[in-house]
Amino acid sequence: MQAITLAGLKATYAKGTRVSDVMAEVLRRIDSYKDPAVWISRASSEAVMARSAALDADPSARALSLFGVPFAVKDNIDCAGFPTTAGCPSFAYAPSENATVVEKLLAAGAILLGKTNLDQFATGLVGTRSPYGAPRSVYDTRYISGGSSSGSAVAVAAGLAAFALGTDTAGSGRVPAAFNNIVGLKPTRGRLSARGVVPACRSLDCVSIFANTVGDAAIIAAVAEGFDAADPFSRPMPAVLAPPDAFRFGVLPVASRDFLGDVGCAALYDAAIARLVSCGGTPVEFDYAPFRDAAELLYDGAWVAERTAAVGDFLDAHESGLDPVVKAIVASGRRFSAVDAFTGSYRLAECRNRADAEWEKMDLMLLPTAAVHYTLDEITADPIRRNSHLGRFTNWVNLLDASAIAVPAGFRDNGLPFGITLLAPAGGEVGLTNLAQRFHAASATGAGLSRTPVTVEPLSLLDKGVDLFVVGAHLSDMPLNKELRDLKARFVTAAQTAPDYELYALANTTPPKPGMVRAPSADAASIAGEVWRLTPEAFGRFVAKIPTPLGIGKIHLSDGSEVSGFLCEPIALQGARNITSFGGWRAFIASMTSI
Repeated sequence: MQAITLAGLKATYAKGTRVSDVMAEVLRRIDSYKDPAVWISRASSEAVMARSAALDADPSARALSLFGVPFAVKDNIDCAGFPTTAGCPSFAYAPSENATVVEKLLAAGAILLGKTNLDQFATGLVGTRSPYGAPRSVYDTRYISGGSSSGSAVAVAAGLAAFALGTDTAGSGRVPAAFNNIVGLKPTRGRLSARGVVPACRSLDCVSIFANTVGDAAIIAAVAEGFDAADPFSRPMPAVLAPPDAFRFGVLPVASRDFLGDVGCAALYDAAIARLVSCGGTPVEFDYAPFRDAAELLYDGAWVAERTAAVGDFLDAHESGLDPVVKAIVASGRRFSAVDAFTGSYRLAECRNRADAEWEKMDLMLLPTAAVHYTLDEITADPIRRNSHLGRFTNWVNLLDASAIAVPAGFRDNGLPFGITLLAPAGGEVGLTNLAQRFHAASATGAGLSRTPVTVEPLSLLDKGVDLFVVGAHLSDMPLNKELRDLKARFVTAAQTAPDYELYALANTTPPKPGMVRAPSADAASIAGEVWRLTPEAFGRFVAKIPTPLGIGKIHLSDGSEVSGFLCEPIALQGARNITSFGGWRAFIASMTSI
C-alpha cells in the first residue's frame, strides 16, 4: 500500500489532480481495509467529498500548507461533529468545538477523516484495552499495534491517512510508531495545546503526531504548535540548536540492553548505533539508572493518582463499556496520599539532577523504542506486566521533560518492524529533525506497509522561522501576497487579533491598503488576518521594504499569543475610513466589489 506523504500530495495536486479524486481513493482504501478496529467514528463520505469540493473550488486554498491532506484524530481529542469517547461508550459526549490543534490543522486545509481507536482513557501501551476492538500491527495481525494511540498509528501505516494525531503520556505516540514502521513525534510538553484533550495525566500529556516521514511530522507540528492561553500547561518553547555535525549520542551500556530475550532487537539496536555513527556521531555509554528510576514513578508512584483525578469519579459511577484492566489501574491511584505525591516529586527531582549529569555527556540519546513486540494472546495472558515491559524506554520522557522522535530502524527475521527513538532535552525535537530524517533514509525501511525508501526532505519547510500576521494586501488572495511567496514564506493559519484593534482603509494607496492600530475602545474589535512564517533572513528583507506609514510591531491575537505584524502610524489615519465593523480587509473589499 503506497504511503501518503505531504510531498506526494503536493506533487499530485501540482499536476492538476482534484482533491475530490484523491479523497475518493482514500475513502476506497478505508472501506476496503480489513481491520474494523481502526476507527471509532468516521466522517461520512458526503462530508469528506463536500470538504474536498470546497477546497477544489477555492483558488486561494492551494496556498494552504496542508491543502487537501487527509488526517485522523485519536478519539480522546475533541472534533466538532464527532462524539469524543476516549474509548468508553458510556463516557461519550458531543463537543461543541474543535480542540485547538484540530482547529489549526483544519484552517491549514487538512481534511478530517474520523476518530481512531485507543486504549481506553489513554491508559496502556498495548492497543488492546478498548470495547471497540484491538487494532493489529499492519505487518502481522497476530501482533498488537501498540497503544494507546493504536488506531491513529495503523491508519497512517496502512495508507489510510497522511498523518494522525495521537497523545503521548508514557510512550503512546512512540510505541505504536515502532510496531507499524512509521514516525512518531512526541513534542516537548506544552508545545502543542492540549485544550480539548481528555486528560490522562494532565501535567504530562502531549498531543503527538504520526506520519510517514520525519519531515511531514515536523511540518504538521509547525502548523499545530503555538502558545494557547486556554491551556494552563501551554508554554513558549525554548530555542534549542541542532546537534553539531560531529555529535555525541548516548547509547545503553550492554548491561542495560534488556530485550527480554529478543535477540533480533539487540542486533538491530547495534545496527542503529552504527548507522548513527555513519551520520557523524560518536557513541557514548551513559548511566540509564536515573531515567529508569524516573520511569518507574509513572505507574508505581503517585502519578497514577493523576489518572484517578482525571476520570476516577466517572469509572466509579459506571460499569458499561469499561475495560477491567483500565479500571483497576485508575482506581489504584486512590491508595496514594498527598504525602506520597510530595515524596514522589522529591524523588523525581533527585532523578532529574542525576539525569542532567548524564545529559552533559551527550548531545542526544539513541534508545530502542520498545524492548519486545508481543502477540495479542501474550498480552491477554499477562496484561499489566507485559504492558510495563513496553514502557521500559519510554515512561520517563515526559516526567523528565524531554522530547522524542521515534523512527523506523529495520526489520526482525520474523518480518516485524523495529524502531529507535532519538531524544533530547525540552525543545530539542526541532533540532533533531535533520538527523532523524537522515537516519530514516539510511535505514531503507520505507514507511508503514510501503517499502519504498524515504528521502531527506528540504529543511526550508521545517525552519521554525519568524511568524508574521498580515491583515491587508498581503493576504493569500490579495495583490501583494506574491511578496511573501517570493521570499518562500509559508502559510501557517488564519487568525484574529484580540478585540482591541481598529482597521482603516488608507487614502491614496496603490494597491489599496488598510492600516491597523491598537486602540482599546468601544469601537475596537477583533480583526481577521493570516499568519505566515518566514526564515529570519527573509523576515529581515521583508521588513526593510515596508513603506511608511506602515511598520511592524507586536500584535496580540485572540488566543492570547503575541506575534509580529503590521501596524500603522496614527498620522496616516487622517482622511482614512474606519472599516473596523467589517471585521477584516477581505470582507471590506468584498463589500466594495458588490456595489
